[in-house]
Amino acid sequence: MSSESNSGRVQTDDSLRAERGKTDAELGKRREAIERSADAVVLRARNTADEVLQVARDTADGKDKETRTAAVIEERTLADDGLENERAVADESVRRERADRKRALANLLQLEREETDQHLLTERGFSDEALNTRDIFLAMVSHDLRTMLGGIAMTAELITREIVGEADSKAAILSRAETIQRLTARMNRLIGDLVDVASIEAGKLLVEPTEGNLIALIRASIEVFQSSADAHAIQLTAQLDGPPLLARFDHERLLQVIANLLSNAIKFSPRGACISIGGESSGGEVRVAVKDTGAGIRPENLEAIFGKFWQVGRHDRRGLGLGLYISRCILEAHGGRIWAESAPGAGSTFFFSVPAA
Repeated sequence: MSSESNSGRVQTDDSLRAERGKTDAELGKRREAIERSADAVVLRARNTADEVLQVARDTADGKDKETRTAAVIEERTLADDGLENERAVADESVRRERADRKRALANLLQLEREETDQHLLTERGFSDEALNTRDIFLAMVSHDLRTMLGGIAMTAELITREIVGEADSKAAILSRAETIQRLTARMNRLIGDLVDVASIEAGKLLVEPTEGNLIALIRASIEVFQSSADAHAIQLTAQLDGPPLLARFDHERLLQVIANLLSNAIKFSPRGACISIGGESSGGEVRVAVKDTGAGIRPENLEAIFGKFWQVGRHDRRGLGLGLYISRCILEAHGGRIWAESAPGAGSTFFFSVPAA
């Protein structure tokens, strides 16, 4: 954490302590004012009661107070003493109750403040982790972009040399041009992922579902990835012999999801593996499954793989860990979901669903 950030937190803590001190002082003043008001009300009530009692006694005695007997005087004295004792006991009970309430409120306030402090520490921990993740992510992005830009620059230099050199260099130039196209496509995908993540974080991911047939979308995706699968000696097949898969979905966004799943399946499957994709309608939703015969995923990672920046291994450099995260957000925006079933050595199956039309 930077010194600037640490200084800001120190200022925040100082401000929090100052505000708490002001709050405590204000609460103390209000409590004292309430208690003084309550004591004044009780005192007025007692004085009124004493005056009424005295008037009643004077009325009972008549004009000649000398006629009061010793027994009456003693009885009234005992009654007055008893009343004073009851009032003293009541006052002491009120004092104890106030002291108990004050301690209880202080303990409750302390408990709430400790809980608030713990939440603050937790949030700061999350913030530090997020900042650290951001720094790592930015380093990865800058590294990948520099690598691809370096590849483009080097390929362009080779093209220049080949043009200046032999006249029969058409095939070589075509190969270099294809390399540039691949690198720029990767850069475009990377930038697109960054834009999508920014939109997701801002709550502005645009999804416009319309009714359509998912079978057509799946077949289009297979055509796009067939050459990549062939280059890796991977068999890519579709299981689409059933009825149309009518659903509500954003064509471009769902194409992005399927592309992420097929790309990952090819990326993490060995040569000679098989990848299949199919779908079915069930319970008001259309479900699509992408199955591979790759290395599989450990059970404890089946949920983590959909997190942001998740990587297979610490030094894995086959992506930035954004594809499945973005796919999950896209499907949630559709009102659908995505999940995976897998076991080490048994391949993986990724499922996603969208509302049926």
